[in-house]
Amino acid sequence: MKVILASHMGMCFGVKDAIGITESVKEPELVTIHGELVHNSSVQERFKEQGFHTLHESARAELPQSPFVLITAHGVSNAERARLADSGKQLIDTTCPLVRRVHRAALHLQAEGFFVVIAGRHGHVEVEGLIGDLRDYEVIQSPGDVRGFAHQKIGIISQSTTPPLLFDEICAEIRRVNPDREIKVIDTICAPTRERQAAVKELLGKVDALVVVGGMNSNNTRHLCHQAELRGVPFYHVQDEHGLDEDALLQHEVVGLTAGTSTPDATIEGVHKALQRLGKPRQHRPQEGKASPGG
Repeated sequence: MKVILASHMGMCFGVKDAIGITESVKEPELVTIHGELVHNSSVQERFKEQGFHTLHESARAELPQSPFVLITAHGVSNAERARLADSGKQLIDTTCPLVRRVHRAALHLQAEGFFVVIAGRHGHVEVEGLIGDLRDYEVIQSPGDVRGFAHQKIGIISQSTTPPLLFDEICAEIRRVNPDREIKVIDTICAPTRERQAAVKELLGKVDALVVVGGMNSNNTRHLCHQAELRGVPFYHVQDEHGLDEDALLQHEVVGLTAGTSTPDATIEGVHKALQRLGKPRQHRPQEGKASPGG
């Protein structure tokens, strides 16, 4: 079995910066991470062991007990920042600058009088942060969710990890269903997402199967899997090398490897080495009582 690596994969600079800031905290026991720092279980467990408190993303409405609150790479709304600050919490902000760009675009469209449409996933923490500062909006996950809007001005942005093709399809459908509206599109897909999407598309033309490494609730990782699904290429979504289905993988001659933007380099390397070991010819010992070859 041959293993081919995607030309772009793994952690983006925003995730690396967020982890670096968190690692620099001197007294982690005084800090609550406001949700999942990144969507990767090994990273989350490491910081928990270091003494950080954590709030599940579904429990963000709760007020942390610690004096410091760490805002994750996915960001929060300005309203949520104000709520935390007004309660006396000191904020440590690791929001990705490319996520900040999406927030600015959303507020800019709102200030110009546009009804804001977000191409993204319902309930995702980044999207929740975006809508927290908007008066009137709609979240669209797929072209099938598009409807006619009563608003004369429609502004479209995207969750930073939405696949470019999906964003284009949603925009085209909004234009088709709302032909007499003023529509303004601001492309807020981040560069790392574009690079990893393009790299996996190129890789899929060379492999029989694809291994995708990343958190099970990672949006960008899920979309990498979806690319393989669209091409009819078998894929295996794992969080680390322990999730590999060796028997299934051995049925393929060429396997591709890619990873989501929250996946540590060490985790990718562990999966890569496991695939390489799996791909080596197995050595068979001669049966007892029989001469070995050449003997």
